[in-house]
Amino acid sequence: MKLHQSDTQKYQTVTGYDQTGVEINAQRYNHSLVVLPEVAPRPLDAPSFASLTAEHFDQIGAHEPDVVILGTGARQRFIHPRLTAALTLRRIGVECMDSQAACRTYNILMGEGRKVALALIIDAAEAAA
Repeated sequence: MKLHQSDTQKYQTVTGYDQTGVEINAQRYNHSLVVLPEVAPRPLDAPSFASLTAEHFDQIGAHEPDVVILGTGARQRFIHPRLTAALTLRRIGVECMDSQAACRTYNILMGEGRKVALALIIDAAEAAA
């Protein structure tokens, strides 16, 4: 699905997504990644939802977002609270949703000027199923 252009193009904006990947400012990514408004997308070494660890969330928290939007793939799944405990202690919220909803939510929050991080799990095995 393609998304509409907006005046947020100077930031890292989700411009399209499908089951196998995402476009950030019209550049295609077919692997899990972290997106922040003012930082170039970075790979997330988590090829599947099950591979997420507390260390992944510590790395995301280092950017000091107000909220982390976790795109869990084709369906919504919830992360165990022990993995995000360090973020919770720092009052950084974590919201889990399917990846399409996560992309839309990230764009809205980013457009409002919020300090948001998008963590997308792009699972090649799930996309092939």
